[in-house]
Amino acid sequence: MAVSAALAAALAVPVLAQSTSSQMKGLELSNDQPIQIESDKLEIKDADSLAMFTGNVKVVQGTTTLQAGSMVVYYKKGGGSIQGGNADIDRIEVNDKVFLQSGTQQATADSGSFNMTQQTLVLKGKEVVLSEGKNVFTGCQLNVQMNTGEAQLQACGGRVKIQLDPKSQQN
Repeated sequence: MAVSAALAAALAVPVLAQSTSSQMKGLELSNDQPIQIESDKLEIKDADSLAMFTGNVKVVQGTTTLQAGSMVVYYKKGGGSIQGGNADIDRIEVNDKVFLQSGTQQATADSGSFNMTQQTLVLKGKEVVLSEGKNVFTGCQLNVQMNTGEAQLQACGGRVKIQLDPKSQQN
């Protein structure tokens, strides 16, 4: 799977609760588009099957963009290489002001984890904010099943907060 197959974000949930579930329409698994990765530094550790991108990391594929302070890509042993562009990715960890945008949908968090084997995405932080236009959803942890788009936003002891713009439903 491509590195960016794990990139995703968006939630459209019209309820107020301690946790809520919905489909994430902006989630797309895309293995056929080119990936552009930029960072201040890249360190590849083939013996450990990982690549570490640090400093102003930016990953772009199609309409999806991921930005973070750091990103570690763990690939399966014997599953290709990062340099060859054919690594069999196991998981991706991102940290330090994570920003994820897919089409019109955006998410911010402190950290994120993309498990390619289980096809799950988890964004965590003191405040995980999801938005699409003027619709804003706030919690502390977002769990997404990438193959189905099923998503759950948790409040972690508080409450999930949403702000909906009625005009967004008219389109």
